[in-house]
Amino acid sequence: QDARRILEAMRQVGLGQEAATREVLVCLLARGHILLEGVPGTAKTLLVRTLALALEAKFVRIQFTPDLMPADITGITLLTGAHEFTFRPGPIFADLVLADEINRAPAKTQAALLEAMQERTVTVDGKSHPLSSTFTVFATQNPIEFEGTYPLPEAELDRFMVKAQVGYPAAPVEQGILTRYLEGFEADRPETYGVAPVTDAVGLERLRKAVETVRVEPRITGYITAIVRATREAASLTLGASPRAGVSLLKAARAAALIEERDYVIPDDVKLLAPAVLRHRVSVAPELELEGVTAD
Repeated sequence: QDARRILEAMRQVGLGQEAATREVLVCLLARGHILLEGVPGTAKTLLVRTLALALEAKFVRIQFTPDLMPADITGITLLTGAHEFTFRPGPIFADLVLADEINRAPAKTQAALLEAMQERTVTVDGKSHPLSSTFTVFATQNPIEFEGTYPLPEAELDRFMVKAQVGYPAAPVEQGILTRYLEGFEADRPETYGVAPVTDAVGLERLRKAVETVRVEPRITGYITAIVRATREAASLTLGASPRAGVSLLKAARAAALIEERDYVIPDDVKLLAPAVLRHRVSVAPELELEGVTAD
């Protein structure tokens, strides 16, 4: 019920983004990180801010720019007046971190996120600092503009459990958005969202524990394995999915089953999430890409 209420809160604010909204919540419950791809103005930031309100979590937005340094994200060691070195944590020490336009920062800065995403710890000057248990990265990127961007390396893309695509809403939904603004909604004033906190960090941990109790039959794990392995043998793909993709698909399917109020996974859970989990882990053959064939 808590999961359903969080989903409702997100849908009430991020109008028309049904699939992306569900994928974001599935990923959060499955302890994964999310890559949101869409043109500017399609409510990517709004989606994450709404989630932070529904969760009573510490939300931080980091604007990625070409001159952003790793220390600007992780934090620095300072020499204090008492001639002692103290660590000053960077913005990454939050519950929900929005890495806005992640592909605008150079590889060195992007790499600062890798350890945090995989190990949930940050190492500065040889000392490790643990991150919060609810730490989740939401990265956004614009698929159209390539001027001054650094494409995300495969190793980093693989760290994201899901790549959610945020597109333009349908005409009635877009008109509904304008109506919401006439009624007093403002994206920069969270109090106008009408979102009440559903749960906190402890409640989220409880939800994640519930996801881990969802039953998965051997036939379902076999189905996931077959899908992932098929991407490596497909003639249309030059790069297939890694074993980590199979693990991500399994975790996401369990979270999806929980949202649907089931304590077991069905093949449709896997089928529905396969594009979101695999689309950023495979590479389409260049000649097919020219013909407009997408990873989906």
